[in-house]
Amino acid sequence: MQLSEQEIVRRESLEKLRDLGINPYPAAQFNTTASVKQIVANFAKFEGKQVVLAGRMMSRRIMGKASFAELKDGSGRMQIYINRDEICPTDDKVMYNDVFKKLLDIGDIIGAKGEVFKTKVGEVSVRVTELTILSKALRPLPVVKTDADGKVHDALTDPELRYRQRYVDLIVNDHVKETFIKRTKITNAIRQFFNERDYLEVETPILQPIPGGAAASPFVTHHNALNIPLYLRIANELYLKRLIVGGFDAVYEFSKDFRNEGMDKTHNPEFTVMELYVAYKDYNWMMDMTEQLLEKIALEANKATTVTFGKHQINFKAPYARVPILEAIKIHTGFDLIGMDQSGLIAVCHKLNIEANETMGIGKLIDEIFGEKCEHNYIQPTFITDYPKEMSPLCKEHRDDPRLTERFELMVAGKELANAYSELNDPIDQKERFEEQLKLSEKGDDEAMFIDQDFVRALEYGMPPTSGIGIGIDRLTMFMTNNASIQEVLFFPQMRPEKKQVAMTDEEKIVFDILKNNSPITLNDLKTKSGLSNKKWDKTIKGLTKNKLAKVNKTDDGLFVELV
Repeated sequence: MQLSEQEIVRRESLEKLRDLGINPYPAAQFNTTASVKQIVANFAKFEGKQVVLAGRMMSRRIMGKASFAELKDGSGRMQIYINRDEICPTDDKVMYNDVFKKLLDIGDIIGAKGEVFKTKVGEVSVRVTELTILSKALRPLPVVKTDADGKVHDALTDPELRYRQRYVDLIVNDHVKETFIKRTKITNAIRQFFNERDYLEVETPILQPIPGGAAASPFVTHHNALNIPLYLRIANELYLKRLIVGGFDAVYEFSKDFRNEGMDKTHNPEFTVMELYVAYKDYNWMMDMTEQLLEKIALEANKATTVTFGKHQINFKAPYARVPILEAIKIHTGFDLIGMDQSGLIAVCHKLNIEANETMGIGKLIDEIFGEKCEHNYIQPTFITDYPKEMSPLCKEHRDDPRLTERFELMVAGKELANAYSELNDPIDQKERFEEQLKLSEKGDDEAMFIDQDFVRALEYGMPPTSGIGIGIDRLTMFMTNNASIQEVLFFPQMRPEKKQVAMTDEEKIVFDILKNNSPITLNDLKTKSGLSNKKWDKTIKGLTKNKLAKVNKTDDGLFVELV
């Protein structure tokens, strides 16, 4: 591993600390007496009192015998004041002159004991009398600086780097932590809402012999002892409904689900869903309950029922509009799909420039039409209801129209947030629906549902009338925190394998940095911008192309260089 100059210096400082008899990674417990937030929020209570803080040093201003530093703990940031003679009351000034000034670095974790006071400019601070090194950081942090014009420099802003090194992102970008604190408030609000109604939180299997409960491609693995294939669950629905059969009246679960499908700004292969099932209810009751729940969540997370999401103001206050899906399609495409067969739907898809083929069943075709032409129109929370039977293999037949089901999806900002049914509890009907899915699978639909014979057997023992709902927690958090990308609300989103870093010479770094902002660029312009001599230029461009960091393309307009 090739170390940067700063990393080498930090390792040298580490050894010097040890030479001074200071353990840079002490094992003993370090007891704090207050947090930054407590001190700043209750200055009158803490003024003149001794406190013990611990946190990461985020900045430092050395001014001779006295210095200021910024300490960041889990609750916030505050200033500490370090005077040489106060932390070194004897003639031995090593702790200040050598340790603090020379051997500590930005990012090091320290403990500080001292008195709370306000500076002349009114900033709450701690006058340090005792300094303790708790952890030496061997890599430098990106140091966020704001110039006189308000421009931010050296911030960690590259999304891929932020998601891959979330620990650094959380250290230097304070707003990121707030997103995840709000995510916890959202799940706590849901739990409180359900627990107040005596709904039971449960856990169901993640490894399943049959990936049921949704139409999706599963991840598959193998259990050596049982010598059987197992699947990471795509949904927990069928297990929760087994519990309703078993006699629980209301159960819910925060479920990690996994789908072996594409990734984009709203999809991650691992995601979190909250599913709830309540006996003796229907989808009309569930719509009313969902409105109450989302109002509560918005208030808990944002202290208002209206939240900002991109350019939209989304109002989660009840009631929400309710629009049947076929009516929505007719409104936005002009096509009436009621009673239309597969060939008719394929023809409609072609007229609407939507890809469609014979492997797609009626349900999937309608879903494609709605997804492509309708859902983006529903910005405010809207229940899209009464889906055709072919789209909903686990849903009860509509009480007024046997071609439809009692199902709704909640659309917000053009995206599905929740999916809910009056649950199908007729075991004969359920088995027939599963068999229809099997036919689709044999036609080539790799997202068609498997037949879960044990679930059918459970229904044969009798499941009460039940309503169920699944709410995407990741997407809900996106809406409540004004984040357009799911990666922003997952601590550790799935990423492509990290490319092996290639060591570059100083000249290669200069040219590479130019390319980052000017790719592609003509070969001559790049050489001119680099300011390198002919000999250094030839060596540099050969080094970048050899290591596959850049490539040279010959076009009719000349030679161009671009990043690989």
